[in-house]
Amino acid sequence: MIPFLHAEQHIRKMRGRSQAHLIRASNGAFYVVKFQNPYSPRILANEMLATQIGLWLGLPLPTIDPIEVSAWLIQNTPELRVQVDGAEYPCRSGLHLGSRYPFHPVHERAEIYDHLPESQLTKLADPLSFARVMVLDKWLGNTDGRQAIFVRKRRARLFNALFIDHESCFDAGRWAFPDLPFHGVYHQNYVYEQVTGWKSFEPALTKAETASFIDLWRFGQMIPPEWYGQDSDGLRQLVETVYERWRRIRHLIEAFRRSEGNPFPNWKDATPIPPDEIDLEENQ
Repeated sequence: MIPFLHAEQHIRKMRGRSQAHLIRASNGAFYVVKFQNPYSPRILANEMLATQIGLWLGLPLPTIDPIEVSAWLIQNTPELRVQVDGAEYPCRSGLHLGSRYPFHPVHERAEIYDHLPESQLTKLADPLSFARVMVLDKWLGNTDGRQAIFVRKRRARLFNALFIDHESCFDAGRWAFPDLPFHGVYHQNYVYEQVTGWKSFEPALTKAETASFIDLWRFGQMIPPEWYGQDSDGLRQLVETVYERWRRIRHLIEAFRRSEGNPFPNWKDATPIPPDEIDLEENQ
């Protein structure tokens, strides 16, 4: 078993509702660390399973690692606090989830944004990455909007989109799949303007549709058991459900395509898809 990384230095608290922290780990790399959430204990399990599947699909996601944060570091770092219901508490020690920061925060110069205006879309290196990540979000039942950051390193002309925050996959801590058309999509439709048909979702779509249960289960086995309450039967059932859902991916994308606002204005593909067992119109 590969030893877990250890947190060695706290850099700063990050913006956002997850209350993550930028930390230097024992391998010298920097990670955005999300701490275990007592109110939703499956959050880190969701992040790890979804991210590993997304990376396997070839999507531009930051790599992740479990990171041990010691009680000593928390006691000696006043910034390692979390706010709950208006009160502030020290972060918990133990094993938490680190998402690799896209560049060295001290030695590399880079731009990083939470939003890229439509006028800057031509500066996006791979605009169809937003279509491919929809395969992941629909497959895994992401009930949040699609989250992304845009990174451009010094002297580079184009931005790269990195897709982050997968805690709401599997309907967050509920491990369910409500499947509504606007779940898991980006809040601005202009990122989908180059989508012309099913080829725009490749190769992620075909890889998801041909995944085996073993492909997915090996990612489940990588999750620390404390992140899902030692409920190995529940985890296996979740992975089995995900495996069976490959049949629904195209139907869920199609439901979004037919939704209000015409999100794929340049769609030209007339290829039919087989009927689904569930009428998606009932979920709209």
